[in-house]
Amino acid sequence: MHGNVWEWTADWYAADYYAHSPVDDPQGPPDGDVRVRRGGSWHTWPFYARSSFRNWNTPQSRYPLQGFRLVREVAR
Repeated sequence: MHGNVWEWTADWYAADYYAHSPVDDPQGPPDGDVRVRRGGSWHTWPFYARSSFRNWNTPQSRYPLQGFRLVREVAR
């Protein structure tokens, strides 16, 4: 998940969310104005590529360094 592009997530962003969130698998606030993006991009400092670093943008934002990742699951 690190590098290449900022990755959009399903979580809404709240600066103080982790101060009062569940310890296991926090899902983010139920609503908000901006969405979380993670992973950094090829154009950012390594600090931003940390899995714990969260950045944000509005869902309407267009930014050449952000995108999403595809996952292919194979049924067994």
